[in-house]
Amino acid sequence: MFRKLSTEFLGTFWLVLGGCGSAVLAAAFPQVGIGLLGVSFAFGLTVLTMAYAVGGISGGHFNPAVSVGLAVAGKFPTSRLIGYIVAQVAGAIVAAAVLYVIATGKADVQLGGFAANGYGEHSPGGYSLMAALVTEIVMTFFFLFIILGSTHGRVPAGFAPIAIGLALTLIHLVSIPVTNTSVNPARSTGQALFVGDWALSQLWLFWVAPLIGAVIAGVVWKIVGEED
Repeated sequence: MFRKLSTEFLGTFWLVLGGCGSAVLAAAFPQVGIGLLGVSFAFGLTVLTMAYAVGGISGGHFNPAVSVGLAVAGKFPTSRLIGYIVAQVAGAIVAAAVLYVIATGKADVQLGGFAANGYGEHSPGGYSLMAALVTEIVMTFFFLFIILGSTHGRVPAGFAPIAIGLALTLIHLVSIPVTNTSVNPARSTGQALFVGDWALSQLWLFWVAPLIGAVIAGVVWKIVGEED
């Protein structure tokens, strides 16, 4: 179990450092910033690379919503949920701390939202709470559905991380303007702790919505995805 929890910690650390790091450090770099497209690919690449690296050890969840969705679908033992979620959140917090140290190493730094997730006035596009809620539920639902489908035994082995990484990229391409894209409560928690204030007060949505989407995906998969 130690190996599984350690790799979940490391995988979530990489996701937050790579994904949020691209948003904080590289997205708006003068003249050569990577923009929303680059950030979207960065998140997808973190999952793709770590899924290949450690997916064979822990399953490569790196996300409490993924662990819950897989458990609902009967693909993951509920007895391991708490341990996985603690490891994932810890990895995200440590990654956010490392990113904070790096980002504040520049003179006159302005961290802005530090890639935290938000709605209303803290949404990148000014989208409402309802828009954010719907977006996070729907995007997490499809993320879990793709994970469940691409890891099914009837799909050729070895290709699942590609589908999952590209799915996360697409999700970010669609939803960064709405919420800065969470679909991952651990990722949201790490950044919110360092922003404080509004990010912590809005953090509830980025736990509730992804978990709802994940549960729905797990239920739907059991109905339409499994063979009789």
